[in-house]
Amino acid sequence: MRRAMIKSVSDMIRDEGDTSLFLVDIGVWAFRDILRDYPDRAMNIGIFEDGMVSLAAGMALGGIIPTVYGISPFIVERALEQLKLDFAYQKLQGNFITTGASYDFSTLGYSHYCPEDLGVISMIPGFEFIAPGTASEFSRLFEQTHRDGHPTYCRLSDHVNKAGREVGFGKAAVVQTGSRATVIAVSTMLDMVLEAYAGEDVSILYYTTLMPFDRKTLREHYNGGRIFLYEPHYEGTLAHEIYKTFPDRPVQLSCVGVKREILRNYGSKEQNDAYSGMLPEVN
Repeated sequence: MRRAMIKSVSDMIRDEGDTSLFLVDIGVWAFRDILRDYPDRAMNIGIFEDGMVSLAAGMALGGIIPTVYGISPFIVERALEQLKLDFAYQKLQGNFITTGASYDFSTLGYSHYCPEDLGVISMIPGFEFIAPGTASEFSRLFEQTHRDGHPTYCRLSDHVNKAGREVGFGKAAVVQTGSRATVIAVSTMLDMVLEAYAGEDVSILYYTTLMPFDRKTLREHYNGGRIFLYEPHYEGTLAHEIYKTFPDRPVQLSCVGVKREILRNYGSKEQNDAYSGMLPEVN
């Protein structure tokens, strides 16, 4: 997925003269040609996320669309005030692409974990949040959002689904329909959901746009049974959106995701998934 990101962003800088790229001491080698050829619009700022976001806001005020690339917790939390005040408050356009997801950097420990990214960004009205599950989905979603007039957060992951879907910004994909239950697979959780519910009479909806949340598709394909929500971030983060989808009826919701606790374990992603109970088992 990161290779797709590098290509899409590089093509953007080459083809669109009103765009810029800021790196936080990550991806420098991958973007070396862009940094060399477009030094006035592409630069490595270094480990200075909060200042970099403010700098990007200044570019946006000047009519240049900024794209910022960094590690999830350092963009989401270290620069939270700048995301809120410099971009959302002023209604500026910008793209914030992060790598690391919940615990892709599992060998580096909790300082590099960020299962809270959606929860944090969802508290900033006006932000968009995309979470592609494959490289091709990233390319499609980035093309649709990178100059749509809003600040957009993109959650990359090194662990992708086997096959992409025909996704579109703001729209959930209907993978299958059934009568027993409604299953929501978010981003990189789709493969696990398909394995767990193989042959089951359930509806499966696939979400790669999390803000704004597509309530219309969920209403249209809710069969009245239980809803199972599978999230690659803190469990229950999207529960609020689901309850708001059905304000006039009770909904029985079960959530599977990262445990809501400080993760003091290292290990592999698979070990962290197992610790949180994110396994391909039907509930």
